Amino acid sequence: MSASSANVAPPSIAPLTALKTLRRIGAYLRPYRRQVVFAAIALVVAASAVLAVGQGLKAVIDHGFSGQDAAALDRALVLMLSVVVVMAVATYVRFYFVSWLGERVTADLRRDVFAHLLRLPPGFFEMIRTGDVISRLINDTAMLDTVIGSSASMAVRNLLLLVGGFVMLALTSGKLTLLVLLGVPAVVMPIILFGRRVRRLARASQERIGDVGAYLDEALHEIRTVQAYGHEEEDRHHFFTRVESAFNTARERIRQRALLVAAVMLLVFGAVGIILWIGGHDVVAGRLSPGQLSAFVFYAVIVAGAVGTISEVIGDVQRAAGATERLFELLAVQPEIDVPAAPVIQPRPSPGTMALEDVTFRYPSRPDAAALDRFSLTVGSGQKVALVGPSGAGKTTVFQLLLRFYDPQAGAVRVDGVDIRRADPHLVRERIALVPQDPVIFAASVLENVRYGRPQATEAEVRAACEAAHAAEFVERLPEGYGSFLGERGARLSGGQRQRLAIARAILVDRPILLLDEATSALDAESERAVQQALQRLMAGRTVLMIAHRLATVRHADRIAVIDAGRLVAIGTHAELLQRSPLYARLAALQFMDSGVSGAAA
Repeated sequence: MSASSANVAPPSIAPLTALKTLRRIGAYLRPYRRQVVFAAIALVVAASAVLAVGQGLKAVIDHGFSGQDAAALDRALVLMLSVVVVMAVATYVRFYFVSWLGERVTADLRRDVFAHLLRLPPGFFEMIRTGDVISRLINDTAMLDTVIGSSASMAVRNLLLLVGGFVMLALTSGKLTLLVLLGVPAVVMPIILFGRRVRRLARASQERIGDVGAYLDEALHEIRTVQAYGHEEEDRHHFFTRVESAFNTARERIRQRALLVAAVMLLVFGAVGIILWIGGHDVVAGRLSPGQLSAFVFYAVIVAGAVGTISEVIGDVQRAAGATERLFELLAVQPEIDVPAAPVIQPRPSPGTMALEDVTFRYPSRPDAAALDRFSLTVGSGQKVALVGPSGAGKTTVFQLLLRFYDPQAGAVRVDGVDIRRADPHLVRERIALVPQDPVIFAASVLENVRYGRPQATEAEVRAACEAAHAAEFVERLPEGYGSFLGERGARLSGGQRQRLAIARAILVDRPILLLDEATSALDAESERAVQQALQRLMAGRTVLMIAHRLATVRHADRIAVIDAGRLVAIGTHAELLQRSPLYARLAALQFMDSGVSGAAA
């Protein structure tokens, strides 16, 4: 594993301001207007209750303490307690609904991003690290959960307290309120200055976390190779480097945010101290009652706290803006392989024909090298055609194009006579079953793995497919039979067992075209015999295109296509190619020499 991996980021979108961030998030809130209304009402009631406490405080001091009236004091205290109860209930309702909205929107956004990722062709994932995508889907959406489920409501609540507090300040003392307003610009400037830095560092911090996730995913996925080559120390070093980079970026973000909060708090509460000094002199001079000064200080503290909280929340929103940019970058990627506006309907039932006509193709990650160069091949209905050639000749690329994971730069790929660029790619793939050389087994049960292509299949159908694939014998020996969990990537199975389950999966979907990557190249003799028997059952009555690494397994194919450097250099039967194709004759001589069988005799 290299110290660094190439990473081509998805297309950037225009930077989001905090307002645009909230607007985009707002699109996910629209379906839940009722919950938003409940939360908003509760928020207004709670904020109003807090402001009402100031008037209760004024009544307690002026009519209760100063007026020496016990009954008035009791009434004022009961009123204050009633307001506190209302505030507590409203706070509960607000907290419940905003937290619910945060979780709901996060779940919806994760669902949409994942669904969009599933639409993107394999070429996209050649250009970006999977760990970075996972980080965006998990960590960035979790940050939005924090903003929606907590920070946003705090911001609105404190904005209401800020506005309401200013109104109550003005009603209490106009002179002191003017002094407060003079200090507003001094408070706003740090918010603007530090807020921009926090947002920029927030995005950088998320990217460094993505680097950590990507390296972790790669190291753990290839843990056997890591340990086999004794690469643990190097991987620890590379991982620690990424962790420290993420920490340093986060530390700078935290420092800027702490400076923002500290500056705001110093300015705000310094202003409160000055107001208290001036107001105290007004009380001594008789221009202001003690209750009015107490209420004014209470509202000033409310305003100061609101400004301080808003400054903190702005930091969260700036972080969310960075996270939202990264999420919407993924959603902005348009799949190159998509359903045409007016898809051509393919014939039914499927004849099972395939054709590549003068195809030239280059992978997005390797644009300078043609994987296929003016390549043409036709496979008729029910034919068994093999692809042979040296590694890197382009055999697997033929499969990739037939499944329309990519589109060629020139030429046409046809399935059942239809150019697949004009057809629905999902319907094209529904005609094709794939058995890869390295079979994919998911971390699920035998049942779930075999019926992956037909989720509605019954257990009896799964059992029949496993029996046809010669897999039933080992499946029934598993601890829970067909319900047995197979582990990460089928870790509880041998290579031959994984191959037979992959064949059972292909048998169950029962599609007219079979793409068969050499399924026995890495198996021992006994496993190979079982897999070959399963393959014979699978190929019966189907059009088959197979990649062959062992020529002995395909010498009885209807035709064998020899590929070299992306070009079709020869096609014919085994016997014909021994005579006409020097490349095929050399491959045959190398493979059959060790077995003591001549190429001609084979």
